[in-house]
Order: sequence, then C-alpha cells, then structure tokens
Amino acid sequence: MKRLYLAALLAPLLSVLSAQPGSPSEPVRLLSAGIDLQVHDGRLRPAIGVENIQVMRANRTHPDLADGLGWTYSHAPSLAYWNGRFFLQYLSNPFGEHHAPGQTLVVTSRDGRNWDKPQTVFPIYYLKPGPISGNESGMAMMHQRMGFYVAPNGRLLVLGHYGLAPDPMGDKGIGRVVREALADGTYGPIYFIRYNSLAGANEKNTTRFPFYRRAPDEGFVAACEALLADKLKTMQWREEDRSEDGFYTAPGPSSKALSASHPILQAPAVYHRKDGKAVVLWKSSWAALSADEGKTWSTPVELPTVVTGTAKTWAQRTDDDRYAMVYNPAKIGRWPLAVATSDDGVTFDNLLLVNGEVPPRRFFGRAKDFGLQYTRGISEGNGNPLGSDLWVTYSNNKEDIWISRIPVPVRSAVVGPVADSFDKLDVGGTIPEWNVYRPRWANVSIADFPSAANKSLLLEDRDPYDHAKAVRVFAEAKSVRIAFRIFARQVDAGRMKIEVLDGAGHRPVRIALGEDGRVRASDGAGQVDAGPFLAGRWYQAELSINAATGRYDLSWDGRVIVREAAFAEAATTVERLSFCTGAFRTEPTRQTNRYGVLADVANPDTAVAPAAYYLDDVAIK
Repeated sequence: MKRLYLAALLAPLLSVLSAQPGSPSEPVRLLSAGIDLQVHDGRLRPAIGVENIQVMRANRTHPDLADGLGWTYSHAPSLAYWNGRFFLQYLSNPFGEHHAPGQTLVVTSRDGRNWDKPQTVFPIYYLKPGPISGNESGMAMMHQRMGFYVAPNGRLLVLGHYGLAPDPMGDKGIGRVVREALADGTYGPIYFIRYNSLAGANEKNTTRFPFYRRAPDEGFVAACEALLADKLKTMQWREEDRSEDGFYTAPGPSSKALSASHPILQAPAVYHRKDGKAVVLWKSSWAALSADEGKTWSTPVELPTVVTGTAKTWAQRTDDDRYAMVYNPAKIGRWPLAVATSDDGVTFDNLLLVNGEVPPRRFFGRAKDFGLQYTRGISEGNGNPLGSDLWVTYSNNKEDIWISRIPVPVRSAVVGPVADSFDKLDVGGTIPEWNVYRPRWANVSIADFPSAANKSLLLEDRDPYDHAKAVRVFAEAKSVRIAFRIFARQVDAGRMKIEVLDGAGHRPVRIALGEDGRVRASDGAGQVDAGPFLAGRWYQAELSINAATGRYDLSWDGRVIVREAAFAEAATTVERLSFCTGAFRTEPTRQTNRYGVLADVANPDTAVAPAAYYLDDVAIK
C-alpha cells in the first residue's frame, strides 16, 4: 500500500522529468513558479515599470460615469491595435454571468491611458418565434472568446456570439455575428458570419441580421472569407459552436480525438514558437501543438508545471524576440496577475508580478469571481502599438475593465542609485521605472506642480473602495538611505501610506500621514506618533534603514522624529519604496465565498472627498 501511495505521489514529478519540453507531451514548461497563496501579490517581485490602468469603472446609479447602461457585470475583454488606436471589447450583463440580456461594447484609446466612453457594438438580441426559442426573458446574451480580426486587406472585424442564458453553448447558441470597425470611429452593419447548426439556426429562420455574403461591400466579404479560412483564429469559436460539420480542426468539447472523461477545452490562446510551430494554451493548464497552421493538432495534455485554474492564460511573442506568458498562477482565486518570460516559447521562468491589487467587489452578481482574470493581449496579426511594451487587458471582480502596460524587456532588478526629479517627464505620460496602480477615481500621474519646470508625481484619490499606488523598485540592499519631498493638499480627507518592502513584499517600515494631521510610524508591532504635518507645504523626509539590525530612523525636515524604530516585519534586505492612498488589503482570501454576501457594498457609485499628495526628488542610495 505504501509503495502504491508513493508511486502516485511521485507520478507528476516523474512525468515532468521524463517529458521533453517543447514536445507534444509537454509543449510548455514553467520553472520557479511558486507563490504565497495567503497574500494578494503572491509575494512575487514586480515586473519593473508596469502601469495598471482602469479603463471602465462600473456604476449602476450614475451610468454616464461608466458605460452609459448602469450594468455591473463586465467581463471577458479582448484587445486589438488598429489605425493608431487601441480597441478593447468586453461583454456586459445587467448584474451577473450568463444572465440575459447581454451586450458587447468596445472602448478605444490613442495611448492606452485615456479611454473614450464605451460604445455598444452588439446590442440586445430579442428572440422571435421559430426554431430559436426557449429563453424565458425573450432576449439572448453574448458570449465569445474572440473579439477582433485584422484581415489581410486591412479591414478590422469585430465579432461576437449570441446564445441563450443560462448556457449559451452548443445547441443553446444562435450564431456568430460580425461587423466592421471604420476609420471614422463608426461601425458597419451587423451580419451573421456563422450560424449555430446544432440549434437549427440558418439564414432563413434567423432574420434579425443578414448573412455576411449579402453585404454589398466586397472588401468586407473578403475579410470575412479570410477569417473563415484561418483555422488558428476560428478555433476560438469551437467552445460555443460545438457542431461536427467539419469546420473545426482543433480539439473541442465533442471532438472524437478526446475521451469522454476529458474536460471541455476552453478559451484558447495561440502563439508561434521560433521553430514555426503553433502552441495553444487553454484554461486549466491544457496545451497542444500544431505544425500545419491549425489543420491538425497534437493530443491535448495538461501541463504539470503551469498551475492555474479556470481563468484564462495568455502567451505571445514580445518585441524583444522573446516570449511572455500572463496568467493567474493558482488553481483557486484569480490573483495575482503574473508574467513569466522565455527565450524560445517553450521553457518559461522568472515569474513576476503584474498586478496584485484585489479591491472589494462592489456589486453582487451571479458567478462574479474575485480578482484579476480572463487576461488577453493582442493576438498575432491584430496590430502592434508603438514602442516595445506588452499590453494585456482583463476584468477585475467581473465588474471593472483594466489594462496593463508591461515594459519590454521584462525585468525585476535595478542597479545603481535612484534620483527621480520628474522634471523632464510629460504630464500624463509614462513614469519610467515606477509601478503604477491607477483606478479611474484614484489618479497617479506627472503634474505641473509646483511649476511646469519643477514637476512632481501626483497621487490623487476619491474612490471609496480603491486607492492610488506608486512603487519605486531600487537595488536590493541591507542598508539604505531614502529621501523624498512630500506635499499634502489637505489633512482632513484621505491618508498616505509610505512603506519600504523587501523582495517578497514584507513591509518592515511603515509610515502613515493620517486624516488627523499626524505622522505615525511603525515600531515593531505598534506605532509611534511622530508629530503633526500641515496641508499646503512641502516636507523633506529621510529614512535610514538597517536590515542587519532590523531598525530605522525617520527624519522630517531635518529633525529626527523616529529613532531606532523596530521593523514591523522581519526582512534581511529591502528593495521597494511604496506610496499608497489606502490601507493594506487582505480580503478576499482564497476561502472567501463569492456568494457569501448577497448585496452590494454601501454607496459604491459616489466619489468621496478628494485627497491629493505630491512627491518630488526621490533619492535612494
């Protein structure tokens, strides 16, 4: 019995050791991927310079501040770059997953930071009597794994899929629709590009939108034909359209290539390795290879080293001729969002943090998982923004839409001293070397303050349930001197938390500027009141930190106000300086029930009194 138990325990390890990375038995291998499941950031080092930007903040009672609808389920975003703009598509339902009605919206941006108001591209579909029926609401919902296609003739197609709630797949589907995004910001007519044959849908009985071949624009028809011929793109439709008419070549829910016990393969992401083979990554760690552009595929396998759950996994080639994989490295809980990199698209390593912020879920709804989830970048052929950055989009708590800019090459270490004055940076532009977390109601940006010639870094917050955050990674050190200037616009609203962290995110040094106008500093498990601060004036702060002794000093305008304070957490080195307008978050945990609270939070749609802080002349050595 003991031998049998030991064999079962060692089987996954032996499988990894015997498999050849890159082969059909293990298309992808990930090294050094362990995380701490007890904290939101997984205790991962951050990828330096990541910018996390909230595109759309759901708002039920003030829809003009969000999507214009007041709907609070927003999910499954996808991304493209065309005609000098980012195009971001996402699904929306009134309050929960797989609840009709449903719509698809697109929001665009020139720079990835400033986003226009979302536009509905696929509206509510009202059902009519006929073969497509059986939905109590009389309305369809939308569900799709693919949002965009840039055709060989340069046309940008936007796609969606209408199905019936609460299960829009298979014989509950209606069909896939398509329309063209036009250069003037408008969209062409909606057409069906493929009907769901399992549901009996066809051109005669599904008459709300015509079949694409009826379009008078030959260029649009040619773009649709090119998409239909691209097996690597249309394999994304397989999960919803489960017909066995020979159109799909990829393994799917009812494919004869899979056993009856095989799980449904969901949400494929495809990239090409340097040897020309296509790799597909599905949910729940499944993968396969194709050497003939998707005409045939190897038998899908579960990757033993890529630990993830039912949130999506994304991978692509990056502009430095390497590869990146972005996903949630945990089977339970959809956080943190992390990135691993690879030289060859086969062996990935150096798992780093993209976003580890999980704010409270403001609105209750069906199947609204907590966390940063359903990540998608720009698929091969769907454009490449200026610069070398990697852009990925995702939803947070299935209610807000986010995008992250990850500088390429992806790195986690800094060499040499830090001296950031911000004077030469553009207002509203990139903040090099700083990791930024920017909700729509909690801004982080370069400001013309105190003057256009003497700029500073602004953290501004009016969000009742989120915060602004800016982190500067510096060279790992046992002892360090940190200096900066700080200016509070007010003292009666908001707070500023200043922390120094180690590589695993432990927070040995913690300083707070409170709403009562007092400076407080951590001293072991307690706090000391270090004196007052006033609004409307600059203060010079200096920290002298010694990890060997586990103590630090804090000087304020040249006067030591905290001496030999003990670390709040043990740390042998430090390497991060953090400024945040909110408290450290521990909820939700991986044990938190997504249905545990069946109500919205209090006043989720109303901003609070704004708090603003300016930082300047950050020096670390």
